Amino acid sequence: MTALSAKGPPEWVQLEWVQLEWVQLEWVQLWGLRALIGAGAAIIFLPLIFTVYLSVFDETIIVFPPRGYTLHWYADILGEFGAALRTSFSVAMAAAIVSVLIGVPAAVAISRYRFAGRSAVSTLLLAPLTVPGIAIGLGIYVLAILVEEVSGWALAGSVSLLIAAHVLIALPWVVRLGLAALANGDPAAEEAAASLGAPPWRVLWRITLPRMSSGIVAGGLFAFIVSFENLEMTLFLIAPGMTTLPISVLQYLQYHIDPLVAAVAVVQVVLVAAALIVLDRQVRLSKVIA
Repeated sequence: MTALSAKGPPEWVQLEWVQLEWVQLEWVQLWGLRALIGAGAAIIFLPLIFTVYLSVFDETIIVFPPRGYTLHWYADILGEFGAALRTSFSVAMAAAIVSVLIGVPAAVAISRYRFAGRSAVSTLLLAPLTVPGIAIGLGIYVLAILVEEVSGWALAGSVSLLIAAHVLIALPWVVRLGLAALANGDPAAEEAAASLGAPPWRVLWRITLPRMSSGIVAGGLFAFIVSFENLEMTLFLIAPGMTTLPISVLQYLQYHIDPLVAAVAVVQVVLVAAALIVLDRQVRLSKVIA
């Protein structure tokens, strides 16, 4: 008995202990992962649910509990923010189109060709992602004032300057997603077409662009959203009498505390989510974004 105790438990008992410890560790990891996922989902969806709840309060100020519920705040969106919404939409659409026209050729050139300064061009195109919007807006405003003083061109407060600034912050998304789409594709088909005598423009039009269509659509969509939702940079660039939706909402909050802003937020979230779902079914955006 003493000799057996000195040797310790049998090997099969030790093996069962190890297996039990591994099962317990896996159980702890599994429930810890579930807890983290649940916490992340709560952080994302609870504010959205609360915003939806606020948007149907039948109150002129936000009080709890409300006296009733109504949908009339959604009907008031166009009447209160219609002009700002049209401005935001037109600027965002123009910025998205210009960003796609510039970003797609830039992505193809960076991905498929080797030239001097290629890394510098790539870094320069993606740089606005790392610069705060306030710094970009202030810099563009100061530059516009300097150009106006030297040349007499009225750039400050113009729609063209606003669109150009929004192109600056939207372009990196088109380039980045275009590069991702090209990285996921095999260039062998392009090389085979070129070796068979197809001119570069035909290879680009028939093979390269169709294979990066998901990246183009995703880049255009993200460019539109980034431009449409921009606030901090746009604050420096608008002129009196011209306002975008985010700025109009900010000005509205200075004098009103009612559910109308919550209704605006809900509509934006629903429209963006619907656009992402539809486009993902059509062009599989998840492959590019992932």
